[in-house]
Amino acid sequence: MTVREVDPAPFVERLAATGHDWVLLLDGRSGAGKTVLARSLASATGAQLVSLDAVYPGWDGLAAGAAAVPGIVRDGRWTRWDWAANVPGPAASVPRDGSLIVEGCGAISRASRPLADHTWWIERDDDDRRRRALERDGDGFAPHWERWAAQEERFAREEGSIELADLVIRV
Repeated sequence: MTVREVDPAPFVERLAATGHDWVLLLDGRSGAGKTVLARSLASATGAQLVSLDAVYPGWDGLAAGAAAVPGIVRDGRWTRWDWAANVPGPAASVPRDGSLIVEGCGAISRASRPLADHTWWIERDDDDRRRRALERDGDGFAPHWERWAAQEERFAREEGSIELADLVIRV
């Protein structure tokens, strides 16, 4: 599998230039490269990282996962989703005394935007996104691709997620 990774250096420099703790919401459609970039940024900056994949309550839960973002930003707390059992899992938390990255589809919304210092949208060609997502998640995601993609499209359109982003990264 070939994965094109985005060089995190210019983005790390942008965050480091703030001189204080920050909150970054990193959004985009499935397979765009959010997780790769978020992990690189967290590693380079020491920021806490919360992936909404651990929050969405199942395949129809994009909006519910997005609704959890303000609480994650304020309190650093959420309920994990147990994908294997398809039930809520244990409570989870991250310290809120430093920088934070929340990444996932639905991270940027009208409710979450005022709580963030930075909002970045990752954009990638639709065919490439699908290929990457299905290579990553395989048969577990394939039967749900269309319904998840419909939620992503609807959420981004209704919330204006791309317009709320202060940076759009095309890879």
